[in-house]
Amino acid sequence: MVARRARILSPRYALYFAPPAESALWRFGSGVIGYDAVTGEDMASAPPGGCDPADWAELTAEPRRYGFHATLKAPFELAAGRSEAQLRAFSHNLAASLIPVVLAGLSVSALGSFVALTPAQPSQALQDLAFRIVQAFEPFRAPLGQADLARRLRSPLTPAQRAYLEAFGYPYVGDAFRFHMTLTGSLPAERVAPVRRALEAEFAAAVPAGAVPIDRLALFRQESRDSRFRLIESVPLSS
Repeated sequence: MVARRARILSPRYALYFAPPAESALWRFGSGVIGYDAVTGEDMASAPPGGCDPADWAELTAEPRRYGFHATLKAPFELAAGRSEAQLRAFSHNLAASLIPVVLAGLSVSALGSFVALTPAQPSQALQDLAFRIVQAFEPFRAPLGQADLARRLRSPLTPAQRAYLEAFGYPYVGDAFRFHMTLTGSLPAERVAPVRRALEAEFAAAVPAGAVPIDRLALFRQESRDSRFRLIESVPLSS
């Protein structure tokens, strides 16, 4: 019990892609989920057409915990003997060795029961970049606790995904990785299509169409399991 409580109170870190705070993409995504992970403040914005504000707040509660992002290295506690200062220094060193990837664009997609932004076209370069980041930060990751492991195992996983979970603490890496920027939590089945269409219209109106550079490594920190993630550093990739 004591060990479990210590884990709940321990900070977690994650390596994400997050667009620049001044970009239309950041303003759109943060506005949809109602939270700005740079400032740590809630954002008041109108929900997509046809959605009640209170209802929308509930439907976006889960992504609001994490901030607007695409996961590269999933949340982890620091390994014994590792510090945040070391993690930051390593992030800078690694970013200097990584080449940005440019996506042709983003689309509003339904991924099972939730809605997210996904690449308009597949990108093997993005898959490779993400897996390199996953592997590179492994020395900083503490092993999953029993509660986190049990939670992951409740999801239906393929044998390959189970192997990734054991090796990297997260099942959706390598060839199981799918770049996405979450816009909602789990939706009732009958609401997925109308919410996707509404967000697609909002996205088209708010964010200029065109290429999206994956050109920075964003380090996020969660103070405890009860708090939201905050962006603490955004490191440009080498050009």
